[in-house]
Amino acid sequence: MRFQSYTTIAITTYREKYLAQIIELILTIQQKEFNIPVTLEAQPDLQKIPEIYQSGKGNFWVALNDSQPFGTIGLIDIGENTGVIRKMFVHAAFRGILHGVSHQLLQTLLQWAAQNEMKSLYLGTVERLHASHRFYEKNGFNRIPMDKLPKQFPLMKVDTIFYKYEIK
Repeated sequence: MRFQSYTTIAITTYREKYLAQIIELILTIQQKEFNIPVTLEAQPDLQKIPEIYQSGKGNFWVALNDSQPFGTIGLIDIGENTGVIRKMFVHAAFRGILHGVSHQLLQTLLQWAAQNEMKSLYLGTVERLHASHRFYEKNGFNRIPMDKLPKQFPLMKVDTIFYKYEIK
């Protein structure tokens, strides 16, 4: 993927016209960059973003560079003022504090969750993504054991590390 200058970055809510590029971005990061053995078929939520993410108090955001997606984050409403963060991905060229894209995506989600009176957020990730663990912990997430997840948490087979965030 080729991107234009940093000044054209915007974060917006998901629209169907971005679907193919979002799928390509996420699968490329998962499979090629981090060698996580997950397929599109194992992630049916990617083909149903409006139904899964943009219902109830949930939503899905896309970071764009000249209308090309290079980052995503999703929030699934699982009821009882509780949400699950999924699909937090940023193209390698835009990671880190220089651009702050991950932080912008997360802050967009946290503001939305607070405005929609959510109380707790959960997420699952994989062991080898140490930078993401540090990112979540730096942003107020606390690591929890799997048995502390809400029963309605949509578990992915590859997830082995779990976090909780309390909205104040």
